[in-house]
Amino acid sequence: MALLEETIRRETRSLVEDQVQLRVIGRLGELSERLQKAIAGAVEATSDGKRGVMTLAFNYGGRAEIVDAVRRLVRDGVPADKVDEATIAARLYAPGHPDPDLLIRTGGELRVSNFLLWEVAYSEMWATQVLWPDFSVADLDAALASYAERERRFGR
Repeated sequence: MALLEETIRRETRSLVEDQVQLRVIGRLGELSERLQKAIAGAVEATSDGKRGVMTLAFNYGGRAEIVDAVRRLVRDGVPADKVDEATIAARLYAPGHPDPDLLIRTGGELRVSNFLLWEVAYSEMWATQVLWPDFSVADLDAALASYAERERRFGR
């Protein structure tokens, strides 16, 4: 936790300079108050970023996200016959964030691993044997080239 706090404090200035907005998703209320303040400070400091968005998933699980969305539905008093995909999506951790078009899996894994379960429903997947720390620009280019060749069908 101390490493995350240190990294957030150290990298916030770069994000501001690069005009990148930081978003953090997960069960942040379970983190220490000090870490919550560091995260909130970084999110606020980068809120005017217009050149990109970096979303950090911390203390995050896709199933937990869906459970929390359902709890919000119940808490909001949404009648069962009014629950649809839009009402659930609006209560996920980052409701304004677009669903990913491409999910890249490193380390040879061929599963989503409880990551953005709702959001990756129509994402294209690309897997590589390369481990995350070694993932390079060339690896990203290969993933994007593969993605560019695909015909997106969105469940059809």
